[in-house]
Amino acid sequence: MSMLTPPGLGGKYRITGDKYPRMRRPRRRGRTAFIAVLAVAVLGLVGWGTQQLIHVFSGDADKAVASDRPSCKPSAAPAALPKPGQITVNVYNATPRSGLAQQTADELKKRGFRVGTVGNASAQYDKKVPGTGVLLGGSAAPHGTLSVLGTQLEGARTTTDGRTGKDVDLIIGTGFHALTVQKTADTELASLAKPAPRPGCAQGSGKPAAKAGAEPAAHH
Repeated sequence: MSMLTPPGLGGKYRITGDKYPRMRRPRRRGRTAFIAVLAVAVLGLVGWGTQQLIHVFSGDADKAVASDRPSCKPSAAPAALPKPGQITVNVYNATPRSGLAQQTADELKKRGFRVGTVGNASAQYDKKVPGTGVLLGGSAAPHGTLSVLGTQLEGARTTTDGRTGKDVDLIIGTGFHALTVQKTADTELASLAKPAPRPGCAQGSGKPAAKAGAEPAAHH
């Protein structure tokens, strides 16, 4: 009698053969498919996010490099400066030494300036100018007049008053020895009309200057 045969039934309900019912869990195919789809979606998001990060960081790097490069675009042209022949200079001597006003006026005339009044300084300035001199002008003077005159006397102090005329004064101080050497004065005058290029920019071009040590391109 088989062990599976209930007691008291004899062999009537005896199970014979080698096949038995197998107890298997039902396959969860729907859950497996969901997990697969979810995994694909997560991988897709990770890939997209990585691309975005690369784009952001590479874009920021490009912007940083671009911001480090100097802007070499030419700025607005500066206002035209008056020529020495368009400037009338009054020369006054504020020192105890005689003859300085006339000597200076003669030299300015040789350099192309117009000369107005020549004489001793007023009590306001007489023996009260410790430096090389004072350049004095009014609001009616053309723009840049005092700058142009300043190229002729190094170290002179520039100031303005309430005059309505276009002429300017050169008041000689006790520290005066002579006007700036004409060659140097001409160089400074030329630099006023042509400002120096921005650092990192090649002079006379709108391109950044080549880095030091860079080899020039070969010409064939």
